[in-house]
Amino acid sequence: MNLLDYIALVWFLLNCVGYTYYSEHRAKTRPCLSNTLDLYRADWMRRTLMRDARIADASVVGNLERNGAFFASSSLLILAGLITAIGYTDKAMSVFSDLPYIAQTGKFMWELKLVVLCAVFVYSFFKFTWSMRQYNFCGVLISSAPLTYEDKVSSGAREALAKTAARVANLAGDSFNLGLRSYYYGLAVLTWFIHPLLFMAITSAVVAILFQREFRSRALKALRAGKTFEDAAAGNE
Repeated sequence: MNLLDYIALVWFLLNCVGYTYYSEHRAKTRPCLSNTLDLYRADWMRRTLMRDARIADASVVGNLERNGAFFASSSLLILAGLITAIGYTDKAMSVFSDLPYIAQTGKFMWELKLVVLCAVFVYSFFKFTWSMRQYNFCGVLISSAPLTYEDKVSSGAREALAKTAARVANLAGDSFNLGLRSYYYGLAVLTWFIHPLLFMAITSAVVAILFQREFRSRALKALRAGKTFEDAAAGNE
């Protein structure tokens, strides 16, 4: 069973790292949620510089930052529970040993599973907190943007600031996305406590779900349709 557990762990790592690498490179050539939202963020920042009242923009950035804060605090709570569970390994194993369809493993393997879960949520905590900081940077850029009546600021400088703010917002969104993926992977690791084969199957299913939502979801089609319509209207003008 230990050999199968190690194989399942390697399969999990290959899927996580492999899909992250694949999605980043596929996004350079194919439409996906990430690069489509990049287009909308660029439009958002350009329009921000066209108005003097930017209360709504600051509110949106604040809401996005609070979303990251919620998941970051949730990651800490989950980590606290997992660390507590490591201290009560023997009791937890005795409880699970009475359950049907649960693969029996040694204490070391049980603790390894908990450590892997801890690593997943430590990663998510760092990603969510980094996303929060980058949204904070984006808020600073929006607040420092020149007003519409400041004629001394050239159009090139305004466009450069809009691109910079959009780029920071894109990076914040990417960090949030990676943190959110960790929760999906964490749910997959939970099935490892039942059986390593189930763990491998659920890991593959999670990656398939992430791929479908990122590259083939109805939300993506709706977002792309809106952008295509906007581009077509601009071309007709």
